[in-house]
Amino acid sequence: MLRIFYLLLFLLLIVFGIAFAVLNAEAVEFNYYFSSRQIPLSLILVLAMFAGAVLGVLAGTSLIIKLKREVGQLKKSVTLAEKEITNLRSIPIKDKH
Repeated sequence: MLRIFYLLLFLLLIVFGIAFAVLNAEAVEFNYYFSSRQIPLSLILVLAMFAGAVLGVLAGTSLIIKLKREVGQLKKSVTLAEKEITNLRSIPIKDKH
């Protein structure tokens, strides 16, 4: 059922994308440092969104790497603490009577 929902959502996004491209098909002048070119507006917008997504992923990558390293260190600490607890439980308790 969930697979059908994702398929319908994907098809809906495709339809919206095609409608977006058709409605924004007029060419606009794109000026960059060395020259300029006539490019469809929809292509410029899609490329700008793609560039933003890539930059967002790159910005978040350092945080993800830092957090994964911290998780690894915490897992080592938990393993060490569990070993220490196991060793302490195996020591016999002596009563002073």
